Amino acid sequence: CMGHMAIAVGKETFRPYFAQTMQCACEGLTFDNTELHEFAYAVFANLAKVMEAEFSPCLTELVPHLLKVLEQDDGCLEKQAAAAQGDFGNLDDSDDEGEDGNYVINVRTALLEAKKGAITAIGEIGAHCGAAFVPFLDQAVPLLQKAATNWHPLIKAEVADALPSMVFPMIAAEHGGEIEWKKGDVASPNPMSARTVAVVTHILKDLVELMNDDDSETVGKACQSVQKVIELCGPHSLALVANDCLEKVHALLTKTAPCQLSDEAEDLYGDEDDDHESFMTSVCDLVGSFGRVMGPLFAQYLPQFLPPICNFAKSSRPASDRAMAIGCLGELAQELGEAIKDYWKSIFLPGILAGLSDEESNVKRNAAFCAGVCCEGLGEVAVADYGHLLQAVGQLFSIDHNSGDTPAAAVDNACACMCRMIMASPTNMPVSQVLPVVLSKLPLKNDMTENETVYKCLLGLIQMNNVDALANKAEIKRVFTESLAEDSRVDDENKEKLKLA
Repeated sequence: CMGHMAIAVGKETFRPYFAQTMQCACEGLTFDNTELHEFAYAVFANLAKVMEAEFSPCLTELVPHLLKVLEQDDGCLEKQAAAAQGDFGNLDDSDDEGEDGNYVINVRTALLEAKKGAITAIGEIGAHCGAAFVPFLDQAVPLLQKAATNWHPLIKAEVADALPSMVFPMIAAEHGGEIEWKKGDVASPNPMSARTVAVVTHILKDLVELMNDDDSETVGKACQSVQKVIELCGPHSLALVANDCLEKVHALLTKTAPCQLSDEAEDLYGDEDDDHESFMTSVCDLVGSFGRVMGPLFAQYLPQFLPPICNFAKSSRPASDRAMAIGCLGELAQELGEAIKDYWKSIFLPGILAGLSDEESNVKRNAAFCAGVCCEGLGEVAVADYGHLLQAVGQLFSIDHNSGDTPAAAVDNACACMCRMIMASPTNMPVSQVLPVVLSKLPLKNDMTENETVYKCLLGLIQMNNVDALANKAEIKRVFTESLAEDSRVDDENKEKLKLA
């Protein structure tokens, strides 16, 4: 409870209670009660997240205890003959015999949960205590690697979640807290130190191996964690595992990975188009991350990756799949820019138009984003299709933005799309018709990430003394005034730009 309270009130407010809370949690470890230990580990994880560097003095005594928990036996899959020694010798929390009678699963459930909690705590401590955790990496990384091969998916999934946290201490110690890298640049010297490369290599290889697991939750978390590491460390880190990682992601997109071929997966998903595999969102996010890290270099893989991504955008797929697929296309368009031009007419444009006419607002939202970033990146290449895009995007302005967050986000992205199209090719846009419609929907109501795009466009038109901007001066002033209000959700950086207008 105190750990959750710490997260709720923050570091400054909780600081007076930190020492006493830690003392109580540590006292819980002196009792022979695995459940109490599990609760203590949850407290440690939350307090490390809140107190950050101020948690570091606790590491000397606490981390060795947590690592010792990882070494403990939580059960195993045993030959029946060995398990049958004595009448009750191997009966723990649960025992299951296979149909053939050859194996028995011995599960120490309480210890399993405690080990999971210890892994969570190690991950949060590594992520938030910076360089102070470095002395423990030589012990922590091998133990997490061993736990990654654990027989139970609960442990493997938790390890997949915790492994990236072992990279943070090295970045803090060797790189001042941040590795500066350039998209797609593997020709320049590696920005990672030799020690960082060693840790990152171990972590990424284990995560890529976990992507091959037969448990979908573990696979999803492994994909999320690979994304974290490569976006922290850049293209040189991805190069360490690129071929294997790309192959495994492609297998997941084509539904040929072990977690999709197991008996359980077949029973759950079958071949039905209306079944949504939620972990695939993490897979598609990782594809977008490939674009973010590799940039135009990823274009060489588009012939293999685009078809299976587009399969998720079929009208027969659930809305969550359709939104996921068009969102993935949008991320790739944003990161690859002109490198997608060979696929504009055949894949991106048809996908966008289908998404904009979709019945679901979240699909419309992602399609509007995709349309905008495609126009932004392709420049004159997309101009010939502005007419189709304007008509399709224009329909989104009839959505009632007060009917919910997702509809509001769809309208916001339609506004941003129009702004990107204006900036990409102002002479090919009917600004006199488009600008009043966009202004009528501003300030943005939901997707605040698009504020930068919208205000960059408006400020640019003003600086150019654009005739249509001058004609709508009063409405632009209203938008700026509301955006600068104290209760506005516009971030401070954009507010400063508006003040200078």
